[in-house]
Amino acid sequence: MRILYAIQGTGNGHLSRSMEIIPHLQKRGQVDVLLSGNQCELKLPFEVRYRFHGLSFIFGQKGGVDFVKTYNNNRVRRFMREVNSLDVSPYDLVISDFEPVSSWACFLAQKRIIGLSNQASILTEGAPVANSDDLIGKFILKHYAPVSQAYGFHFQRYNPSIFTPIVRKEVRDLKVSNNSHYLVYLPAHSDERIVKALKKFPEVEWQVFSKHSSEGFIDENVWLRPIDNSQYLESLSSCAGLLCAAGFGATTEALFLGKKLCIVPMKKQFEQQCNALALNQMGIPVIKSLKKKRHPQIADWLKEEKPIRVNYPDNAEEIVSTILRNEILDAPNPSEKRLMAGLG
Repeated sequence: MRILYAIQGTGNGHLSRSMEIIPHLQKRGQVDVLLSGNQCELKLPFEVRYRFHGLSFIFGQKGGVDFVKTYNNNRVRRFMREVNSLDVSPYDLVISDFEPVSSWACFLAQKRIIGLSNQASILTEGAPVANSDDLIGKFILKHYAPVSQAYGFHFQRYNPSIFTPIVRKEVRDLKVSNNSHYLVYLPAHSDERIVKALKKFPEVEWQVFSKHSSEGFIDENVWLRPIDNSQYLESLSSCAGLLCAAGFGATTEALFLGKKLCIVPMKKQFEQQCNALALNQMGIPVIKSLKKKRHPQIADWLKEEKPIRVNYPDNAEEIVSTILRNEILDAPNPSEKRLMAGLG
């Protein structure tokens, strides 16, 4: 069996999930990896056969996506050239983690493609949906990376098509401690905004990982460095809590490790607004911004002593087996069923 696994490269959550999924797929057949986007820092431990620009969202510095830079960074003609250059016909199974080039290549070739992402769960039955007039955000979720069948991830199993999160092995193996500092990851905020807000809490040591800085510095009680995976994991394992956006990966890891969690969802980002609603229903505090009027909410969070911990099982093998089993049942002809049954 030949398998194409396509990964969205905006942020690091999609990549960290692929590190757990792909080894299980490799036990079933030959796996080629496709990566598009340019907003990630993690390095994949396997060869990437296809590397595309794709359609990337550029993080801003005022709490949301920088739509001007996002527009300038994306070109429809270039994207269509990438779509047309990708031959999906040799593959028996194509899986897309919210990756648009593979999705639209399969759409144009009328080829079946499986969606496996946290975005796939946002608008499914039972999942919390934020009250929002963000029609663009909803449109993007539905049409950015179209798939034939979707399997989603969420903080809880709101319906049978949703899996609980995949937690990367690096995080599962961490030795958890509490050195009293707080970890901060807010990629859509400028360093200046973050430092200005956190200095209002001088009794706390803040360790900030920045997406906008190439050099680190210390300003009073705020320690800031560029994103580095090993340093981030060290800080995460020993922190008292995590202040971050409402992305899926970082919040999941904090819940799994039992770290105090407070989230600042990105503005005009429908997925994060839905994640924030789900987390808030679980008891996680949500604040709208780092402005002065929100500081009492941060102060209240710092005083909390009982973090929420969720024991997410190691389910990567189960997920791969479920997808392959269902695809055998849905294969359009007997020869494909025999192929997938024999290697799946």
